[in-house]
Amino acid sequence: MKPRTLLLLASCFALPVLAPAAASGSAWHVFLGTGGPGAKGIYRASFDTATGKLGAAELAAEAGNTGFLAVHPDGDKLYATATLGGAPGAAAYRIGPAGALTLINAAPTGDGGAAHIAVHPSGRFAATAQYGAGSVAVFPLGEGGRLGAAVLHRHTGGSRVVDRRQDSPHPHYVGWSPDGRFALVPDLGLDAIVIYRVLPAAPYLERHGLAAGPAGGGPRHLKFSPDGRFIHLLNELSLALSTFAWDAAAGTARLLGTVPSLTEAAKAGEAFNSGAEIVLHPAGRFGYFSNRGHDSVTVYRLDPATGAADVLQVQPVRGAFPRNINLAPGGGWLLAAGADSNTVAVHRVDPATGRLTYQTKGVINVPAPICIVFTRP
Repeated sequence: MKPRTLLLLASCFALPVLAPAAASGSAWHVFLGTGGPGAKGIYRASFDTATGKLGAAELAAEAGNTGFLAVHPDGDKLYATATLGGAPGAAAYRIGPAGALTLINAAPTGDGGAAHIAVHPSGRFAATAQYGAGSVAVFPLGEGGRLGAAVLHRHTGGSRVVDRRQDSPHPHYVGWSPDGRFALVPDLGLDAIVIYRVLPAAPYLERHGLAAGPAGGGPRHLKFSPDGRFIHLLNELSLALSTFAWDAAAGTARLLGTVPSLTEAAKAGEAFNSGAEIVLHPAGRFGYFSNRGHDSVTVYRLDPATGAADVLQVQPVRGAFPRNINLAPGGGWLLAAGADSNTVAVHRVDPATGRLTYQTKGVINVPAPICIVFTRP
């Protein structure tokens, strides 16, 4: 095995490189989840995929701890982890003209604050991951996108490899298999992805299996390859990308290999380092991994045929503590949220090489941004 390279069995598969969106369809709303000093709720900005211009942010909805956001498949509703009326849970908003947000309702998790939220592709339910409580909450979505009462699924155990961080379960993210038949929940405390089967009616999820990751890795977030054959998992504690082969029929994942996002020398330069977010280019040939502490994004070259990964570039984010990054529609730009610098910075993506270039004067101020999503105006 070559250093920093994952070698896997080869097969025939290729995807075209997607160029940035054309000017005729280049206008997007950017909604920003926040959480920390000075943050008041969900903020809204504009983004032009033709020019990379990110407009100034303004408050769109006032609420506490609106950390992570998810857009309904219909594109007209936004869901957030939030605290409203003193109860930590989820909030549903209708997206109106000019990106105005109108609260539909809020519902408690029943198990403390949520670290992540996702809406199933069917639009029938949403799910949140409670890092501190070690649970997943499932919310039926009723008429008009209204959140129903949560049903809890609790995780148990802990790998205990990393002291204090892995003594108990810590679900950190909820994702869906490409066909929507399974929910995948990386659990930092278990060093594993917990896999749920999606049911046709409430409670919508039932425990199906477990995919073990590297010991002490601390799974945080994951993304599927565009063809659905591979899972790329970000490990928060070890700052490394693990790749799994996904069996869609069986709903199982097999670990293929792991590639660090930073060298040991790079990590030694900071008192604290941890991985935070992973996104994949729509062409399937590049992955982007944010490093908190080092304050950078590692660009991985991905082989769509084999899942093989190797580090292509480590790019400074022009901000501090990038808890979240996201690619703009079309894959031509990457936005990096600096939670500690109160900034969002824009980087151009080279469609041929995947490399990032900072967009000069491409920084706006947002209080404690920790999530970035896009919707059509």
